[in-house]
Amino acid sequence: MSLKAYLSRRVVTPHGIRDAAVLVQDGRILDSVPPDRLPTEIPRKDFGEAAILPGLVDSHVHLNEPGRTEWEGFRTGTRAAAAGGYTLLVDMPLNCLPATTTVAALEAKRKAASGQCRADWMTWGGVVSDNQEHIEDLAAAGVPGFKCFLIHPGIDGFTMVNEQELRAALPHVSRTGL
Repeated sequence: MSLKAYLSRRVVTPHGIRDAAVLVQDGRILDSVPPDRLPTEIPRKDFGEAAILPGLVDSHVHLNEPGRTEWEGFRTGTRAAAAGGYTLLVDMPLNCLPATTTVAALEAKRKAASGQCRADWMTWGGVVSDNQEHIEDLAAAGVPGFKCFLIHPGIDGFTMVNEQELRAALPHVSRTGL
């Protein structure tokens, strides 16, 4: 485990812009502390007046992988996001093959992403006409919520839901607590 400190006189925090040291361990931000409280043994990099600020979240991206990397994939999409200051992407469930409507499809997506990403990502679970029995398993596997279409989504492989199918899905979604 490698603990490092990144210092700046302009660290953006929920309480305003502060002179602070941002403590990072294994790529994760642990805390920010006043520079005078930083133990001397922690390696540091001082950015002076350059601002250090939290990453942005994009909750509607189309990484399209596995399956449609000619449109966009994890490698290009997460690199572009990181270059623009985004640290978390939430992928739409419909443009990959298979669509993210089962845990098996979610695991295929995770496998496709392995070793390619320069930003964190997660994916919405898809609700389609015939996957109500997979909703709770998708939530347990880590999707942050669900996406469905009430009209044709414009792509094959991700079906719209009608009112009856939506009503059948909602109790499953409700039980997830999401």
